[in-house]
Amino acid sequence: MDKVKQDNFKRIADNRLHKIVDLISKLHNLSNTSFYEFTDDQINEIFTIIQDELNKQKQLFDNDKKKGRKRIEL
Repeated sequence: MDKVKQDNFKRIADNRLHKIVDLISKLHNLSNTSFYEFTDDQINEIFTIIQDELNKQKQLFDNDKKKGRKRIEL
């Protein structure tokens, strides 16, 4: 494996992961009923959308790995 590509992946993945985790953790702020009103359906929809996207991205990684293909970002 190419050391430069590994280092690039790690650097970029770490940066993106921290941003994603930070944004997800901020969802909890919406639970403050002093400022927000919401239904169980709305909360379930948020987490369903997030989980669906996570599943989709994982599948793309798995598919690319099986094909031995490199994913190109546009």
